[in-house]
Parts: sequence; structure tokens; C-alpha cells
Amino acid sequence: MLLVGNGKLITRDEALPYLEDGAVVLDGESVREVGTLSELKARYPDAEFVDAKGGVIMPGLINVHTHIYSGLARGLSIAGNNPTNFLEVLEGTWWNIDRHLTLDGTRACAYATVLDCIRDGVTTIFDHHASFCEIPGSLFAIKDVCQELGIRANLCYEVSERDGEEKCRQSIQENADFAKWVKEQDDDMIKAMFGGHALFTISDKTFEEMVKANDGMTGFHIHVAEGMNDVYDSLRNYGCRPINRLLYNGILGEKTMLGHCIHVSPAELDIIKETGTMVCHNPESNMGNAVGCSPVLQMYGKGILIGLGTDAYTHDMLESLKVLLPMQRHNACLPNVGWCEATGMLFRNNPAICARYFKKPLGVLKPGAAADVIVMDYNPFTPFSEANIDGHMLFGMMGRNCRTTIINGRVLYKDREFVDIDEDKINARCMEQSKKLWGELNHCTY
Repeated sequence: MLLVGNGKLITRDEALPYLEDGAVVLDGESVREVGTLSELKARYPDAEFVDAKGGVIMPGLINVHTHIYSGLARGLSIAGNNPTNFLEVLEGTWWNIDRHLTLDGTRACAYATVLDCIRDGVTTIFDHHASFCEIPGSLFAIKDVCQELGIRANLCYEVSERDGEEKCRQSIQENADFAKWVKEQDDDMIKAMFGGHALFTISDKTFEEMVKANDGMTGFHIHVAEGMNDVYDSLRNYGCRPINRLLYNGILGEKTMLGHCIHVSPAELDIIKETGTMVCHNPESNMGNAVGCSPVLQMYGKGILIGLGTDAYTHDMLESLKVLLPMQRHNACLPNVGWCEATGMLFRNNPAICARYFKKPLGVLKPGAAADVIVMDYNPFTPFSEANIDGHMLFGMMGRNCRTTIINGRVLYKDREFVDIDEDKINARCMEQSKKLWGELNHCTY
């Protein structure tokens, strides 16, 4: 049993949202009780004490859209790659990288990503993987790393016809095999979705094969209208818009999540809402790729469940939150919008998305919730209280403030040191694989 205390406690539980000198008791994989430090110390005198040292105790953060396959891309420059549009970004950078990822490279990407997530207080990820060099077993390789390091994860593989029929078939099979394994294991730490890349790389025939292979096991996680490519392809080749294609092919529903949804019409938003389909927004990636601004405010107005991801642009969810707000205000030309939507996406909607897959409540500290807790070093020079928590999240706290990360009751990172994780050994393994990858991409030796 763990007792995390000696700090300001943010629970995200409406019944008891904040305690100035709060604490939380973790009993195995679940939260047992929340209260003041003094009362919980008296009630659980034998619990192992995790000292927050005056910091902020809060639920672990959730990232509902990332890409582990980009884990070795930090600092990478590919000779001759100077993209001028979104398709050139995909072809010159990301598709180029994943075409060179072996299973060993995939494992290294997973190690690099998960360590950064733990360091930034992210306790749950929804990943969308691609490694077209070596597809079979790739989701299982990522799963092994997630289990070893202790992060909670929902995984899928990116089905696409971009590298031919055989690779497409393998990617469908990898999703199906992994979803079947997850269903049999029924482990609340590892879940599965059925992945798909952008619609302009998937025919209706492939959609039919995906639905058949999935056989209702799980929902779909697919990129939609991130660039105009999807819109043009759907209109020219299928006579309808992207969301209509997904509807006609049986992809939409309460367990399905659509990534980006930038170039969607009001009628398409109505379809998303009526089918109960989820959406994930990735502000920094969208800006970096110059693909446009997702109509987040309009989605909120229609009651669509939209969460916040990073598209692997960062692993710091608070950084992504800070970009989301000014991006929406800039797009709307209004300085007084987006606050509730931005914080609601990260702190309410992301947990709600998780609730469609994971059994225990995530993103909240209350009895019965998952024992996912982080402690942030944050000593503000302005008042900090229940009334302005989100203001401090938006304009103060960052992922680098994380000093302790506990996932599923397991202390993984304490006082800025990994616990029972050999970081140096992992970094050496990642360096070996990144040099191999970079060398192949640039036809040289690193």
C-alpha cells in the first residue's frame, strides 16, 4: 500500500476536487482513499510514504494519439528532404522512416517514447504504429516494452495500401492478431484498436477486409481529413466526403476514434455526433505540417467527444494544451474562446475516451480509480487554489515539472530517477538502432 502526500492535491473528482494538504492511498492497482495527509497517515500508518515535498499531486496525464514509430527521429535530417506540402511530408519523412523500421527499431522507438512519457507524467497512451519494413509482430514488440516499463497503452497498426497489397494484408493481419490476443488476455493495462492511415491510402475493398478481420472485436483508430488529400480522393473516386465513406464502410461508432478531422463539413460533424464516434486533436502537429486548424469549437458545440493528442510532436501533454488554446483563438479571431474546451479535452474528455476501453476510471483520483498518480514540482509565485488550477496548467506547469510517476500502483519514476529501469542501457540500445536507421535513410554511417 502506498500513501502519496505532503502536497496540493488535484483529484479531477467533482465530489472532492482539491485539498490544500491532500494525500491519496493506493492499494495495489486502485485508489483506496483520498483525504488530508494527517487523517490518511493516521488511518494507514503502515503504508509506504511517497513524499510529494510540497508539490502538486494529480492524476496521470493521458495522450490519446501518438506515434511510437517516430521515436528515433529526434534531431534527424534526411538529405534532400524539403517538403512543400503535406503529402511530401509523409513521403519524405514519416513513410521513409517507417519503411526502414525493423522489429528491433520498433522496440527502440517504444523504449524511447515510453521513457519520455513517464518523465512527463503521461501514464496512458493511444498509439498508432507503422513499420512497413517489418510488420508481423510489431504490435507485440511494442506491447512487450509497454509491459516491461509499466505504461498503460492502447495499440493499433496503420493499415495502408501505400506499399502494396502484401504489406496491406500483413498490416490487417497484425491488427487482427493483436486485437484477438488483447481480447483473450483481458488486461486493463493493454488494449487494442484497429488502425488505418489516411483514407486516400485505403480503398473500399481494404475497408471491407478491415471490418471483416476485426469482426467487431474493437473500434477503429484512423487518420481523417488531416490534409485535403482525403477530401479530394473521396470526392473524385467515391462521390462523397471522407466521413460519409467511413459511414458507408461501417467504420464509425462509439469505439472508433478519428484523428485530426481538420477538413470536415458541418454535415460530416453531424454524422460523427450521431454515430457517437470520437475525435482526437493534435494542435502542434497540425501547425507544424501546415494543414490547417481543426474545428474544435464547432465539435464542442455539437457535443462530439474530442480529446487531445500530440501526434508524437511532443510527449508533454501540458505543452500541447498550451498550444491548443491560442491556436483556436487565433483561428476564431476571438481572444475569449477555447479555455473550457482546451482544458476539458485534456482533463475530462481524454478520461472519457479511455472509459470506452479501460475498466478502471482514469484521469481521476477517487476510490476505485486506477492507481495512476503523478507529482509535479511546482511552486508558483501567485496564489494557487481550486479556483485557478487550470490557469496554472495553461500558463505555468509543464511536463518537465514531473518528479514522480506512479502507474497501476507501481512507482516507475521517483524524485526524477527511474525505479528499476536501466535508463543508460536503454539509451545505448536506442542509440545503436537510431544510428542504423539514420545511416540507411542518408546512405552513410553515423
